[in-house]
Amino acid sequence: MLCREGLERNHECFYRLYPREGLAVRRRSRERIALHGRRPRVSPTQANQRWSVDFVSDQLSDGRRFRTRNVVDAFTRESLAIHVGPSLPGSVFVAVFDQIAA
Repeated sequence: MLCREGLERNHECFYRLYPREGLAVRRRSRERIALHGRRPRVSPTQANQRWSVDFVSDQLSDGRRFRTRNVVDAFTRESLAIHVGPSLPGSVFVAVFDQIAA
């Protein structure tokens, strides 16, 4: 605010003025992680109980980007599907899941 009003001072002067005026810089509080209400994640006990999806993006030497969507079984760690393309629309995503389920 002092800079906006035209007072050109270095930052050390401002640091001395703050305590003298009884002011304090607001400190940001850390976000608290809820300790209660969380349930532990249940590990899968058999295949096809939980699938994980991961998106990976990379760039070719000519500058074109491509993306891969990997579907992995969380129990067996087996890759169920890898879909590669320049864009991965949701309709294709649903078709891949239907194909895996079948």
